[in-house]
Amino acid sequence: MLRSTFDLGLPETATELWHGHPVWLNDDVPVAGFKAYPTFVTVLFWRGQAITDDSGKLNASGSAEMSELKLKSVDDFDSDLFDGWLQQVRELEAA
Repeated sequence: MLRSTFDLGLPETATELWHGHPVWLNDDVPVAGFKAYPTFVTVLFWRGQAITDDSGKLNASGSAEMSELKLKSVDDFDSDLFDGWLQQVRELEAA
């Protein structure tokens, strides 16, 4: 489900496995990805701190501008929310 959402939401990007996890890249620069763990999946947006997130679900992560979201079940996935975030990622990458 996540892979399809990212593929549709980031059509101008390339997808590859990066450190064993799917990552979407714009001109070889990562923009989004996810990493699966036994009890959750972490979704990453490399410029996520520049995303307007009225839901408060994105959390600053690591250095630079990265943000993350932990999904513990399929029920945690909100397609409308992801569509909005991916639209903002596209706009950030186009700027």
